[in-house]
Formats: sequence, structure tokens, C-alpha cells
Amino acid sequence: MPGETDTLTAVLCVAFVVTQVLYALAFCVDIYLFRLPVDRVDMRNAEHLQPEDYPRIVLFYPVLRELEETMRTTFISLRQLRYPQHLFRVVSIPNADDTVTVAALRRLQQEFDFLEVMEIPKTSDSSWSAVWDQWEANPKAYWWHDGPRAGVKDLPPKKTRQLIYAFYTLAKEKLATEGDFLINYIDADSCPPEDHLIAAAIGMQRFDVLQASNIAGNLNDSLACSFHAFDHMAWDGRKYPHLTADGKQPFWVLGKGLFFKASDLVELGGFHPWITIEDPEVGLRFWKNGKRLGYIENPLIEEVPATFGRGITQRKRWVAGFFQSLDVPLKALGYTWLERVKAWMIFLPCLSYWINPIGLPVGIWALWRWADGSGPLPAWTVMLSMANITCYGLAMVLLYLSVWRRTALVLERKRDRLRYLVRCNPVFLMIWGLIWIAPLWIGWRMYRKDGGLVWERTEKIDANNKLVRRVRGGNEETA
Repeated sequence: MPGETDTLTAVLCVAFVVTQVLYALAFCVDIYLFRLPVDRVDMRNAEHLQPEDYPRIVLFYPVLRELEETMRTTFISLRQLRYPQHLFRVVSIPNADDTVTVAALRRLQQEFDFLEVMEIPKTSDSSWSAVWDQWEANPKAYWWHDGPRAGVKDLPPKKTRQLIYAFYTLAKEKLATEGDFLINYIDADSCPPEDHLIAAAIGMQRFDVLQASNIAGNLNDSLACSFHAFDHMAWDGRKYPHLTADGKQPFWVLGKGLFFKASDLVELGGFHPWITIEDPEVGLRFWKNGKRLGYIENPLIEEVPATFGRGITQRKRWVAGFFQSLDVPLKALGYTWLERVKAWMIFLPCLSYWINPIGLPVGIWALWRWADGSGPLPAWTVMLSMANITCYGLAMVLLYLSVWRRTALVLERKRDRLRYLVRCNPVFLMIWGLIWIAPLWIGWRMYRKDGGLVWERTEKIDANNKLVRRVRGGNEETA
């Protein structure tokens, strides 16, 4: 028995040392990211805009089997956009065979005169030749020229396919005759602020790509909503802005609320159709080709999944897309070894959740042994652990301060904001960190098995109807 006890103690000691070193490395990555400068769009420059400073903008709205009420809420928000009406278009892009959504959009056109509907045909349709011709002539569309799917036209049925068809169709139609324009796209539930397009006019004078932040409007609807919303608080609202970094750090975009020039994406080969989510890869491609990122602080309001199951479904797709984008694409884009390390640094803090199932219990064991004076650990490991705890405490204080400020964007009453912080207390967040193991594992398996090609949509339930009508819809009456 003493021998078995000694062996277990030795194993626990090794586990403690390894996990503490990994935690320290994760904090070092965070320190690196947070030390990067932030390039924000300065909205104070709005008063200096001249008529010639307003670019033409096309806002794509990809949807799949969405509730009519969810789409109506988004269109109420879009109706409030402040921008010269002749310079922007809202083009919904449902699949042609999604007849229920197409019918709903046709009805909504009677309420919202700015709404256009472009039905996306199957890839066997002759109109897809605009895409095939562009890819054939452009070596930067590397997935078309190399790899196991070179020349494959049967693109997977998901959001990226809709964006590809709509983008190249309009680019072919407009670039040669009317000149360049900006592309913006949002999700079915994304409700941008009224100055969203104004921010694009300001930001594109200095940057090549713009990304707006996001915030969940239904963050107090359930405990799952609170946790899902906290991911956006920690990432979109706090860490992501530092990826602008004066152009020195690889970045990815967030898949909604971004702007770029149509001519730039044509030159770079369009969207990659064989990655679960298009956002990381296209951002990495923009950066490698010298495009600068700017951050729009005023956020889009969105809804987060109301259950843990739906949240895991959403996050597993994110994880699969992250792994896919950081593999073959980095090699195809010519990233150097150091550039690959910097690109991976974006994902590593999320991957650090994998440490928790071992790190938390052995940490508790080490604390217990240290407290009763029987700890067999070397002094330096205890000091490293104390440093990690200090870094964690400081990080949480700064994060909670940021969250407190951002909740004011969607919660009027301080007691509601306090309720949200209480729900997302450090103990509950540790549990949430353990739950994150599920999407990390499933997403990694999807990446290994080349999964995620079909659009597995995140179900929207029009959770932000009242909020958006109040915050974004002015005096709109409830329909």
C-alpha cells in the first residue's frame, strides 16, 4: 500500500507541474494578445464626411429555414440605418429550394421596400459559371486548383455557398460597369446599430477590412444564454479588438458585421467553400495579403442559444472551422513558421479549456497538501501556481469591469446587469469551462473526419424582438 500511495502521489505531482506550466503558457499568450494595440474606427470623424466619402455598400443576408418573425426583427433594425439610400442595398440570399423561407421573404418585401431577394440555385445551374470562371483564372483560389477537391463543383449546402454565388454574381454585374463597392453581411438575427454603415464610410478611409463587435441581447433569458453571451463578452468585446494590432498580428473575422472591398475579395479568390465556417480562413487570407483590420466598437445585437445543447452545436462548428483554417490554408497561403505560431495564438486560449479536467482537481489536491503541510511539491511549482492564480484573478477583474460596461448596451437596469454578473460568477465560469470540453472534442473529431460541410444552423427564436424594437427600432409598433 505505501508503494501505491507513493506512485499516486508522484503521478499527481507530475500532473500538477504539467498543468501549471500549460496554464502559465496560456496566460503568456493572453498577455501577448492584450499588449497588442487596437485600431478603432473613430466615429468622431462622421461630421467630416463629404458626399464623395460614402461608398456603395451591398449587405448580404444569408438565411436558411428562419422564422419570419426573426427576419422581421432584423429588417426593423436595418430600416433605421442612417446612410444615403441610393448607395446601399440589402440582398437576402436564401437557397432556391428553401421555399418556406423564400415565401416569407416575399411577404416581408411588402413591409420593407429596401429588401431584395436573390435565390441561390443549385451548383448544377449554368449561372454558376461566373464562379467557376473566376476560380479557374485565379491561383489564389487554391482549393480549386490543388488538393483532393480540386475542380469539384458540388459545393456543400451551407452559408458559404450562398455567399459565393451572390458575391460573384454581383461582382460580375457591377464591378466593370459601376466600379468598386463594399460587401457587408450579417446573420439572420443580427441587428446592427443605426450608424453601422456610417462606420464603414469612416473606417474604409484608413483600413481595408472592418469588423463590428457583437453583443447578445437575450443574455439573461437562461443560464445557458448567460454563459453563451459571456463568450462574446470575453472574445468579441474584449480580446478580439487587439487582433487589429497595427497590421502586425494575423486575424480572422467574425462571420457577420464586417466590411471589405469587393475587388479585394475577387483578387484573393472569394470564400473557401470546404471549411465549416468561412470567417477564420478569409481573415487569415486578408492579413497575409497585406490588408489592415479596423474595429467598429458599436455592436450588432444578436441572440445566443437558449440551451446548452444548441450552444454545443454552435461551438463545435466554430472549433472545427478553427482547426481547419489553421491547417492546410496556412501552408497554402505561404505563412512562415512564426506567422503560423501567431495565427495559432488566436485559438490557444480557447484550447486551454482542455487543461481544466486535470488541472482543477490536481490543483485542489495540491492546495490541500500544501495547507496541511504535507505537500511534496518543489517550491518553484508552488510559486508558479501562485503566479497563475494572481494572473487569473487580475484577468477576471478586468474582464468583469469590461462586462459591466458592455451590459449597459442591452440592459437598462443596474439590477439586471448585476444579476448577469452573479450568474457568471467565477465558480460557474469554471463549470462552463468544463462544459466547453464537449464542443472542443466534437469539433476536433469533425476536423479529423472532414465534417461540418452541411449547414447545421443555430436555431433562432426571435428572442430579441422587444429589445431591438426599443433600442434599434425607434418608435416601431409591434407587428
